[in-house]
Amino acid sequence: MDAFKKDQMIPGRRAVLRIAAVLGAVGLTRLLSAGEAAHTPGRPATASPPAGSPAAGPGAAAVPRRPSSYRLSPMTEFQPPEYRPARLPVRREPLLELPDLGRSMVLTFDDGPDPHYTPGVLKTLRRHDVRAMFFVCGEMATGQRDLLREMADDGHVVGNHSWSHPELPKLRPGRIRAEMERTSEVIERTLGRPPAWFRAPYGAWNRHTFEIGADLGMEPLAWTVDTLDWKSPGTGKIVRSVMDGAAPGAVVLSHDAGGDRSQSVAALRNYLPGLLSQGYGITVPRP
Repeated sequence: MDAFKKDQMIPGRRAVLRIAAVLGAVGLTRLLSAGEAAHTPGRPATASPPAGSPAAGPGAAAVPRRPSSYRLSPMTEFQPPEYRPARLPVRREPLLELPDLGRSMVLTFDDGPDPHYTPGVLKTLRRHDVRAMFFVCGEMATGQRDLLREMADDGHVVGNHSWSHPELPKLRPGRIRAEMERTSEVIERTLGRPPAWFRAPYGAWNRHTFEIGADLGMEPLAWTVDTLDWKSPGTGKIVRSVMDGAAPGAVVLSHDAGGDRSQSVAALRNYLPGLLSQGYGITVPRP
């Protein structure tokens, strides 16, 4: 009788085990599906846009948002490799010139983008089919993303010039990182790739700016020709400073924001054709 009872219980146990196995498989499938939806490229989690963005407001659709690559614990394993900041060696001083460009020069514009002056700079560069570098401030760029896209569409290089243009060596390392990270985030979210170049406001560098910049995948670039256009010295003086400093590999500093830059825009219309007529190429570096 005991043996009979045991034999009768075995099929029951098997049935229970089969049911448990089926339920477990269903649960596992759902778990794997949830994990795939959270991590598969092309299917990012959605998040509400930041306040003040065009998509914000009642009834606005959620905007897909890729996890930031600038956090302490970045989730970058599924980003395309070309979008990840490269690990660069830490420099002790910025690059002043770019001698590997042959008989070419680099024109750079700081502090923008500004809706009043940056379009004029872009128009002149487009007319002569040349490329330049724009070192943008995050607090300016966040409200002028269309200008960032226009720069990139025209083949210009968009670099990082901090968020609010402070004198970085006077800040704590955490504040320096925040200034640089926030601007890199704006650039990457707008253009789809992080900046590869950084310029410290006022040309004020220290060990932390070099270390943090390298950690974020950016090379530090200074200049060899300072037009001093921020002083509004007159269009003629700006033109002469550029023409006098012209040389292979020279890097020219100008501004397209931060004040009245009408002289800077007018000077570019004068010295750019002059440089080209002297046989200089106007180009941008490639990291």
